[in-house]
Amino acid sequence: MRAVVLLKEILDWELPASKFRVDETAKQAADGIAPMLLGPFEQHSLELALQLKDAGVVENVTALLAGPAGSVNGLRKALALRCDEAVHVVTDGVDGADPSQTAELLVAALKRLGPVDLVLAGRQAGDWDHGQVGYLVAERLGRPCVGLVFRAERDGDRLRVWRVAPGGVEQLAVRPPAVLTVTSDAGLQLRMGSVMDRMAANKKPITTWTVDELGLAPERLAAARRLELERVWVPEVERRCEVIDGDDPAEAVRTVLARLEELKLLSRSA
Repeated sequence: MRAVVLLKEILDWELPASKFRVDETAKQAADGIAPMLLGPFEQHSLELALQLKDAGVVENVTALLAGPAGSVNGLRKALALRCDEAVHVVTDGVDGADPSQTAELLVAALKRLGPVDLVLAGRQAGDWDHGQVGYLVAERLGRPCVGLVFRAERDGDRLRVWRVAPGGVEQLAVRPPAVLTVTSDAGLQLRMGSVMDRMAANKKPITTWTVDELGLAPERLAAARRLELERVWVPEVERRCEVIDGDDPAEAVRTVLARLEELKLLSRSA
């Protein structure tokens, strides 16, 4: 069985809010304000794929990432963790790919890869949080999709999967080919690669495909677009501090209450 993990690099999610900046012209986070890392849910889906490989459920794991020309660190990390191959779809020239366009790019790459039994994706990206790409990929491939999965194992010619459901956990059986979107779980913390594996990963080839090589005409990608961003900005938050004086606690409380009513933050009926 062959598995493909869909990866995405996002801005370091631990970046302090005080350092976050937006490029309003490009309608995205400003370049260079923090390193790009594999998103948390992508890390979980990668770990689940590697666990399936360890268990002998899949024989081959391919890491697939669609992103700008320089976004290969996530693929190097996947190779360092002993993914069998890595494929980079270069999205330079694609105007702010939305979930539908991203799915179009990934499906074209999946079809070019040849027979794929299992596709794993994060439940949502850690930057825009759309949570749509995995399901859109499944729809375009015509495959069943199980969402919010955190565990999987072989069950004859099927996979038994555990998924988060309202009020508890569900167990389902799905027969590949299929798509799984993976959620967070304590058992899916991404493993650490050895120093030797990391060094070897830097020498391994990464297959690179352009949009043209995938046969995706600009008109087709434009037609796939479903989202138009009008503006992206950081909201301005105004903070003020007032010091309330009083000769005794009771007077200070009365002054505070009067000020809250004046600001319409507290009504007398309350």
